[in-house]
Amino acid sequence: MMFGPKITTVFKSRWNALFWAGGVLLTAYCSVPSPDQTAQQQAAKVAAAHGEHKNPWAKDTNAN
Repeated sequence: MMFGPKITTVFKSRWNALFWAGGVLLTAYCSVPSPDQTAQQQAAKVAAAHGEHKNPWAKDTNAN
């Protein structure tokens, strides 16, 4: 069982088909991450795997 309008009602008019296609494209655009986000996430995974993560809330032991 699918949600949304029936496929026969979507393609009864050009405008309905255009709005439906626009919704599909908008969903795809909003759900795919940008390349910058992907690169940052992979860099964070690599840093975590190598133990390079530093806790920003940890007390600084070098402070006088």
